[in-house]
Order: sequence, then structure tokens, then C-alpha cells
Amino acid sequence: MDYKKKYEEWVNGDSFDQETKDELLAIKDEDEIEDRFYQNLEFGTAGLRGKIGAGTNRMNKYTVGLTTQGFAEAILKRGEDAAKRGVSICYDVRHKSKEFAELTASIFAANGIKVYLYRDINPTPILSYTIRYFKNIAGVMVTASHNPRDYNGYKAYWEEGSQILEDLAKEILDNINDLGGYDKIKKIPFEEGLEKGIIEYIKDEVYESYIQDVLNYTINEDIDKDIKIVYSALNGTGSVPVKDILHRRGFNNIYIVEEQDKPDPDFTTVGYPNPEDPKAFSYAIELGKKHDADLLLATDPDCDRAAIEVRDEEGNYQFLNGNKIGALLINYILEQLSEKGKLPENAVIVKSIVTGDLSKAIAGKYGVEVVETLTGFKNISGKANEYDKTGEKVFLFGYEESIGYTYGDSVRDKDAVNSSMMIAEMAGFYKKKGKSLLDVLNDLYEEYGYYNEELLSIVLDGLDGKEKIERIMKDFRKNPLENIGDMKLVKVIDYLNDDTGNPKSNVLKCFYDDGSWFALRPSGTEPKIKLYIYTKADNFEKSEEKIEDIKKSGQDRIDSVE
Repeated sequence: MDYKKKYEEWVNGDSFDQETKDELLAIKDEDEIEDRFYQNLEFGTAGLRGKIGAGTNRMNKYTVGLTTQGFAEAILKRGEDAAKRGVSICYDVRHKSKEFAELTASIFAANGIKVYLYRDINPTPILSYTIRYFKNIAGVMVTASHNPRDYNGYKAYWEEGSQILEDLAKEILDNINDLGGYDKIKKIPFEEGLEKGIIEYIKDEVYESYIQDVLNYTINEDIDKDIKIVYSALNGTGSVPVKDILHRRGFNNIYIVEEQDKPDPDFTTVGYPNPEDPKAFSYAIELGKKHDADLLLATDPDCDRAAIEVRDEEGNYQFLNGNKIGALLINYILEQLSEKGKLPENAVIVKSIVTGDLSKAIAGKYGVEVVETLTGFKNISGKANEYDKTGEKVFLFGYEESIGYTYGDSVRDKDAVNSSMMIAEMAGFYKKKGKSLLDVLNDLYEEYGYYNEELLSIVLDGLDGKEKIERIMKDFRKNPLENIGDMKLVKVIDYLNDDTGNPKSNVLKCFYDDGSWFALRPSGTEPKIKLYIYTKADNFEKSEEKIEDIKKSGQDRIDSVE
């Protein structure tokens, strides 16, 4: 794309308002102009995600508008009934989220599509639930999840309540490209849509239905409900529903990180609002030590992901990553359902290809199948959608290493409200037996072996970074790491070129003779390349040594790519 030409179109064209033009004209850094216009903010299965600002490579009312018009045309292609079934729209705490949500509603309404809109912020899982509640044809969640404060995003959902897959994303993208310009976007004033009734605010009864549905997944009530839990919403959407669900379950000692409880689009107290990063727990640790809390719990801004820290015997807090939390939940759910005779026949656990294998060992004990999909809950939930149609299997639990989990099939996305309840229940159950979650995890290692993991994320910004990521993937494909320490390569799966039974994806996975493996994958939502490292050994120290060997070999190879 000729970035200068696109820049000139925006500063001189009739389609753009003066505020947008002034923002662009104030930029004196040529690299900044190039970064804003060297590509379109591409729409795909993850929707849109990018920095807020003017330009084709930014989140703004024009890119959101064009995307919504393309989405609307895909809905209209399904006929009058699809338009009547309508869309539900939800948004998080970020800058411009409400404006983008109302703009999206106005465009759908102008295209004759019924709109159900939340009046205030709500989590991503509630949007998924709402689509299923109303039997909508589609939905939109305005969020950038855990990205830094200067980002926003737009997630597109289809009628099952899960994010769209490749075929529909391509159709919408083709519609966007065929529109021919921002002046082709249809819209009516938001207030007019409300007055005409084509836009309707969603009533509280939907939230209440969702909360009751989550409560129905309770397995045990005979647990220690006096367990001390510190909770941080990280200034996001989790504050109301997570506190509500824990209160309704009867947990008596919940301590709230007040500085991070109210919505804050600048995430002033945390900076990078990602509970996958242990630094996000600094306020929670301080409060936890004050109250001798057993468990620290945090959810990300759109409350679809949850992470925890657990107090050890010395009174320090140990961070547990998504693989460990997922394994603990799977062990608890399978163990307890099995004991109660409630484990469904043909139950299935679904995880991503870059998620660890301890869950496979646990599930094998209970005769439960583990199915792997490409990264992203759209693929994990896609399996639940598939089982709905075939009836051959029962979707029990889905998760991925990036601290996203869902228990049951009511929500077709990651659900940190449900997960928070189940983590609290699990912790209370084991505390009554005199065990912490760290104790339980060590028991699992003793039984199944020491599974270990680490994620290395390498940020490579801009056009140069994008091109280097492409060269890195090409280099690893051409020359995989044959030997790492005493580990020998035994198999390579290239999800872009091999016939894996999954859709094509730019992921490379290398397996070694000791059961260890690593995967290399460019991020779909951030300017990063990710190295997922997994090891298995008969003791913790050996598993750590293997992690370091793979990390060094991988980093050295990545650094060597010109």
C-alpha cells in the first residue's frame, strides 16, 4: 500500500471530518505516518484490534464503520429472518468503546438489522451468552481484551455465540473491499434508532439469567467458604459479575483491590492490564499479605480470562499460569463428577495446540478424550458447535494456555466469571481437606510427571517487524532445531503447509524424543512472535533445565535472522 497516497486521501478527502484531518496534520514524524497507513487494520477471525487513532492501520470510527457495513451485508445476505433475529452488542471500559458500540448499532440499524445493546459495560462472556439467549444471527464485542490502554478492538460473533471462523471472516472482508469507500457506510443517528425501536437496550433479566446459568455449574457446596480470596478486576468489566457470583456462592472473606475495582480506560494502577503477567498482581499481593489471603484472583479488562496466585508455606504468593490452572480445574472437575457419577459419556476436553499436555494425562485416567484445535477460542468453541450438530460428543471443558477457560457449553467463549467461581470452589474444596492448590499441583506432578512450560514473546513493531517475523518463520521451517541439549528432534508439524485436519495456520511445532516440544507462532492480535516451550521430566529441576535449553536455542536462532 502507498502510505503517502492514503495519507493524502485522508487529509484532503470529503469522507473525513476536520478533527481527523487535524490529528493527522499535527503528526510531524514520517515513521508515525507510515505506521498509520502502510496497511489496512485487517479484519479476520479475531475481528479488528489496533491502536486508537486516525489512519487505515488504526481503530477509529471509519475502520469500525467500514467493518460493520461489511458485516451487515453478510447478515442481509442470509435474508429477512436474519435481519429480524438481529445482533447483540456489548462493550468494555476502554477509550472509545461506548462510541464504537453506538456507531456499530447505528450502522446495523440503518441496514434494517435489529439491534440489542447493553447500556453499560459488560464482559465478553455475557455477550456470547446474550447472542444465544436472544437467538441472534450475530453479535459484536467492542474490546481489546488485555492489550495496552491505547488499543481497542472489535470481535465479531455468529449465531452460536462464538467468534466467526475463516469462511465468514473472508466473506465480510470481501464485502469491506467491495464497498469502495467510507462514504458507502449507511448509518442513522443513534437516538433515532432508539426512538424507532430498531435499537433496543438489553434488560437486566438477561444478566440475571446468565448468573443463574453460571451458578448451575456448581459441583460442591460442602467446601470451606471462609477461604480468604483477594480479587482484582484490573479496572475492567469483571467487578460487578465476579463479586456477584462469589457473593451468591456464599464466600465470606472476599477482599477487593479497591484501586483496581472501578472502570479506568487508562489502567492507571496496572499499566499493562494482563493478568497473564505476574506484575499485574502487585496490588493484590499487598492486600493478600495484609489479610493472609489463601488465593489472589484477577480478571482481564473484558473478563474473559482469569489468573491466580496461591500462598505457599512461607507466606509468599506463587503465580500459576494458564496451563497449571487448566490442569487443576480439569482434575477437580473430572475427579468430582466421576465420584458423583455425573461424568457424561463421551465427554470431551478441548485445548489449543500450544497448550500443555498434563491435561491429557489427567483426562486419560478418567477415560475422557482431549481434542486439540488451533489457537483461539473460536476454534475451541467451534468444537462445541460441531458436537451440538452431531450429538456424538459432550463438550465439557475448553481452555488454552493464555489463561482462558470455560466449563460447560452455555457460553461459547472464554468465561472468567464461570472460571472465577470454579477456581474459588476448587480452592475451598481442597482447603477443607487441608490442601492448597500448590499441594494439589504437586500431587499431580508426582502422579503424572513434571510438566513445565514457558512462553517467550518477542515484540517486533511496524513494517520492519512484520517482515522480520515472516523471515523467522521461514528460517525455522527450512532449518528446524535438530538437537537441543540431549533432546533430539523426532517430528515437525507445520500447520501452514501440512495436512493436519485443522484450517491452515502459521504455526510450527517441533517434538523431541523425551516428550518435550516447542511451538513458534506469530500473534494474531499484537506485533509479536511467540515461542511456546513445553518440557516433561521426572523432577522439577530437570524440567527447568530443559526449558532453559530450548529458550536459549530458540532465542539465539531468532536473533540470528537478519
